[in-house]
Amino acid sequence: MSSSGSTAPTGEGFKTDLPPTKTLITGHDDAGKAIIADSRPASWKPYEGGVMGFNQIYTNQFPADLNDDADVRFHDAKIAAGDLGLATKSGTVCRMVDFSPGYVCMMHRTQSLDFGIVVEGEVDLILDDGSESRMVRGDIAVQRATMHSWRNPSTTSWARMVFVLQDTKPLFIGGERKGEDYGRGTEGLPRSGNDD
Repeated sequence: MSSSGSTAPTGEGFKTDLPPTKTLITGHDDAGKAIIADSRPASWKPYEGGVMGFNQIYTNQFPADLNDDADVRFHDAKIAAGDLGLATKSGTVCRMVDFSPGYVCMMHRTQSLDFGIVVEGEVDLILDDGSESRMVRGDIAVQRATMHSWRNPSTTSWARMVFVLQDTKPLFIGGERKGEDYGRGTEGLPRSGNDD
């Protein structure tokens, strides 16, 4: 909960009880010294009627080209185009996700290696074998293209995770390709485009 205890608006049509965030983007001055080149407030997009929201922190090709701010231009163009899926082809995605009390997201899979870090509240990682693992603040899940879901077990407080997704080669289990599967509730979320 935010230190003021009030609901903080975090984007058009999306409100949580979690503190607002910002993204600091570093760079270099003409002398080559490190500087804060930009400070950007979170820009949230609600899903499923506002019970879950995404803040696209940064996305880029891999390896990233930092020369002449090519990486910043790539990110800005990708966000402006509105075609960023959960993962991105030949690249990485860093996003923050807020989950409302009691929310359970769809069972899904991305063709990516994901690092999911709980930064506020508690979150249950649910796998398609029926297993559930409770994660608390500071816990990290290494998600390796498995069918999974996330649940906020609290009935009163929002939860927040930060995810970093990296594109991977196609995954085969027993000769069967395990590609991207978004499940339900993803209307308006573009496909990642790395599963072809």
